[in-house]
Amino acid sequence: MTALTLSTSSAAALRADAVVVGVAKGPKGPVVAPGAEAVDEAFSGKLAATLETLGATGAEGEVTKLPAPSGVKAPVVLAVGLGDVPAKGDGYAAEALRKAAGAAARALAGSKKAAFALPAAEVADAEAVAQGALLGAYAYNAYRGNGDKNGNGVKEPLAEVALVGGKPRDKAFKAAAARAVALAEEVNRARDLINMPSNDLFPKSFATIVQQAAKEHGLKVEVLDEKALAKGGYGGIMGVGQGSANPPRLVKVAYTNPKAKKHLAFVGKGITYDSGGISLKPAGHNETMKCDMSGAAAVFAAVVAAAKLGVETNVTGWLALAENMPSGSATRPGDVLRMYSGKTVEVLNTDAEGRLVLADAITRASQENPDAIIDVATLTGAMVLALGHRHFGIMANDDDFRTAVHGIAEEVGEPSWPMPLPAELRRGMDSPVADIANMGDRMGGGLVAGLFLKEFVGDGITWAHLDIAGPAFHEGAPFGYTPKGGTGTGVRTLVRIAEQAAEGTIL
Repeated sequence: MTALTLSTSSAAALRADAVVVGVAKGPKGPVVAPGAEAVDEAFSGKLAATLETLGATGAEGEVTKLPAPSGVKAPVVLAVGLGDVPAKGDGYAAEALRKAAGAAARALAGSKKAAFALPAAEVADAEAVAQGALLGAYAYNAYRGNGDKNGNGVKEPLAEVALVGGKPRDKAFKAAAARAVALAEEVNRARDLINMPSNDLFPKSFATIVQQAAKEHGLKVEVLDEKALAKGGYGGIMGVGQGSANPPRLVKVAYTNPKAKKHLAFVGKGITYDSGGISLKPAGHNETMKCDMSGAAAVFAAVVAAAKLGVETNVTGWLALAENMPSGSATRPGDVLRMYSGKTVEVLNTDAEGRLVLADAITRASQENPDAIIDVATLTGAMVLALGHRHFGIMANDDDFRTAVHGIAEEVGEPSWPMPLPAELRRGMDSPVADIANMGDRMGGGLVAGLFLKEFVGDGITWAHLDIAGPAFHEGAPFGYTPKGGTGTGVRTLVRIAEQAAEGTIL
């Protein structure tokens, strides 16, 4: 991953391939943001005027490159838009800084070192800039061969981010930088897993990756293979995975802290490839289905991040891993599965498989009686229709908890929206042959899926469901610190929930 250093040099004096400055959108034209004073001085105070001449406005994400004048050791100045100038007395929002730093890092792909002179005088601002730059510099080149040598235009990500403007010797700034690095590493771990093709990432190989990371970070791992799952009565996970040559797994990965007073269970949907099963997806809907394990990737990365940060909350991740394929042994529409909870489920559509593997994992997680369960899943296309590609939906069995999770997601820069669980939609899942069907009313399908999962949460346990189907995999052009492909959505929200549980501000 891109390296991060804290520099005591001024932006103008630092040797680098480029120096990044912020420019905001003012009522009378672009305004140079704090942190760029030394660079502006080298332009004789005319950096804003020069940028305006080049057409820059300071709009969010706008990138303008210009040659550096004498007095700046870097050969290039990159000005990145921060959006509107904040009201008097207010600073720049953390998300604006993250996005600007990410856009700059993407624009500097192929460079060895860049000095970031964005507003970073406060600890929170420095962490936001660092995090945005490290996330924006991400690239998935594992299968690209020799990059530009093959003429495919692939550039390696920016190698080093030098953050200027903070206080490198201050313990708080050092801690903020370390937190930014840990979170970026784990978001990028999730991105790597999501982007990995399904012929290399399947339930067994995913479990092996978790075991390897657990050794490195002192985590406890338990892996249930297909024999253990069958013996244990995990009918949902087995029912989804039985059509594939790659059998399913349930992976438990646990981080414990001796000072912890709370225990959280994170449950992730890990469908390493989703063909739809016998209810086969139509042409045009299969190509990105390697991303259907994004929830499990987020949960795994969040547990590792909690360990790296020493969060004083016990966190257990449950990864429900299966490949949903059509074959002679696959579950058929109309089959009835006996779940780990003992409930029976009539499978009306084998492409509503995520809720089946999650139900078993939620039941198993409930047996440890955690203070809360949060599941994360690319669960329904209905949620994408409702909220688009940049927001995930939040459902819960406790309104206050749902509100708190929403607030945390917004704080860390992961757009979300609270969604209801209307009781009347439960009737649509009534089955004439089983306790419940895995499908209900078509309208409100994302809410129906949430109601299904709620049935498997242990009595008295606080629970939230994050349907990340929209933002988990980005197919458009990169923006801010969001790349094309896997995004790692959910990791930062889960980690912040664990931190707030330790602080006593949630639960």
